[in-house]
Amino acid sequence: MNLDLFTVAPGEKPLDNLKAACGFAGIFKEIGIIGDSLSSGEFESQDEEGNTLYHDMYEYSWPAVLERLTGTVYRNYSRGGMTAKEYLESWADQNGFWQWNQAYIIALGNNDIFGANQPAGSAADIHPEDPAANPDTFLGDMGRIVSRLKAMEKDARIFLVSMQRRGEEQADATICAIADEMKKMCGLFSYTYLIDMAHDGPAYDEEMRKTFAMGGHPNAMGYYVYAMMIGNYMDYIIRENPKDFFEVPFIGKGLKNKDIACNPGQ
Repeated sequence: MNLDLFTVAPGEKPLDNLKAACGFAGIFKEIGIIGDSLSSGEFESQDEEGNTLYHDMYEYSWPAVLERLTGTVYRNYSRGGMTAKEYLESWADQNGFWQWNQAYIIALGNNDIFGANQPAGSAADIHPEDPAANPDTFLGDMGRIVSRLKAMEKDARIFLVSMQRRGEEQADATICAIADEMKKMCGLFSYTYLIDMAHDGPAYDEEMRKTFAMGGHPNAMGYYVYAMMIGNYMDYIIRENPKDFFEVPFIGKGLKNKDIACNPGQ
């Protein structure tokens, strides 16, 4: 048996090898998803007057696809149009979505930056020990969300997802700059990692949308493709940082293994 299949090869990039069952992404028992329309499986239809209607169809979302592929329970706290600010200030509390999970995937930004025109801010806005001091920026609000999750479970594994490039020069520069700050943000919290769709994922441009979109949102195939990218990127992160994931079964149980050094942060 070739154990090299389960390690990172020299020069390998996160999405070079897409495994059908998403590899080590399946080591988790339960994962919470905080996101917008892309995470909620939103589809577009038109009524008789030609007005576009939007439908969150969670059973087709990429978390639902990953649940079927990996056997992990995905608890979806997303909704079309969601922003980090709204999730933090109302949505999560109103719906009881501050729930314990072994891991969380946070995929926000499009509505914050390109819809609400909220300032992006920077990793310097984030004060993990005093989140109330974070300014009202996208990164500041993201930091408050992670601080809240870490207060519930300090050992939760958290995956931040950066936005995909669009094939538009100005927007893509913004998206990549925010991804760079999100990478810095990961260093402020323990067991926090970036799924860098801005730099490592394909551009969600006109060419990609011809096959994988239906209007401004993905079609069913598009959500499947996105699930494969998220799941396999998680697999890559785990293969790259194996000791960080040895004790996943112990999360929330107060158990430690004497042979594993605790990771105080990245």
